[in-house]
Amino acid sequence: MAIILGIESSCDETSASICIDGFIKSNVIATQAIHAKYGGVVPELASRAHQQNIIPTIDQAIVQAKITKNDVDAVAFTRGPGLLGSLLVGTSFAKSFALARNIPLIEVNHMQAHILAHFIDDPKPSFPFLCLTVSGGHTQIVLVKDYFEMELIGQTLDDAAGEAFDKTAKILNLPYPGGPLIDKYGQLGDPNSFQLPEPKIADLNFSFSGLKTAILYLVQDEVKKNPNFLDERLHDICASVQQRIVTILLNKVKKAAKLTGVKDIAIAGGVSANSGLRTALLEMGEKYKWNVFIPKFEYCTDNAAMIAIAGYQKYLKGDFVGQDIAPLARMAVNI
Repeated sequence: MAIILGIESSCDETSASICIDGFIKSNVIATQAIHAKYGGVVPELASRAHQQNIIPTIDQAIVQAKITKNDVDAVAFTRGPGLLGSLLVGTSFAKSFALARNIPLIEVNHMQAHILAHFIDDPKPSFPFLCLTVSGGHTQIVLVKDYFEMELIGQTLDDAAGEAFDKTAKILNLPYPGGPLIDKYGQLGDPNSFQLPEPKIADLNFSFSGLKTAILYLVQDEVKKNPNFLDERLHDICASVQQRIVTILLNKVKKAAKLTGVKDIAIAGGVSANSGLRTALLEMGEKYKWNVFIPKFEYCTDNAAMIAIAGYQKYLKGDFVGQDIAPLARMAVNI
């Protein structure tokens, strides 16, 4: 039996999970509400909140899994990418826990873990598969050949899809985090109300900065004509923005599937919780005869279950690190 404690602290979620022989037994997440009044994550406040949350979060995960800390066989932690101060909290605790218990320490790449979240529950994709990984900081298409053999074949050249949602929310005067609100209000609007541009990029890369600017100019022009525009047409503008972002993402996925011949298509990351993206991918999957894999909502956003499941696969390989390990703010998915 292998019992893995997973720790995630890359941004503003403190999370702990227990994985027993490849099965997730607990997944506890402590959120940080303090960032809402600043309109975004404040790194220093995030790291301080992690220090307050990490011990009770891990204690709760252990209790929910009905084990004791003495039962843990290895500790897996997010090494990067992420906010350095936040990563330092999780890394330091993991190193201390492993040293005190004299058990192995396992580093996990946060972006690889998002992809490996698909191996928490059935059905699971078969290798090779394509994974569209979309979050506030990353937008990538990854060709996944094995658990830790991944090739980055497309990525954003500027803003990530999650940033496009959040920056649009600021333009629309919506509170942080705005992405889920655009999703919520967009379901009540007409996605064809406003025509927004799609970047003309020939390869599998993305760009969202031009779209963000187009949205800003559209809103400014409409507000000049009608000061009540945002109140009267909020649902329609949200629906139009969401449709365009989803279209940009899935047109690249369609192109990647055609180029590679891969039929197993997955999505991961915080933006994969978006209802418009999930629905559109399922419809596209039916049209092109793809096998589509979408994780549960709780495994889309930052969580320790994905760290624990990735750690379990590394534990089986004996892929451990020493106490000299340090967090990395930047880390490529195909490391």
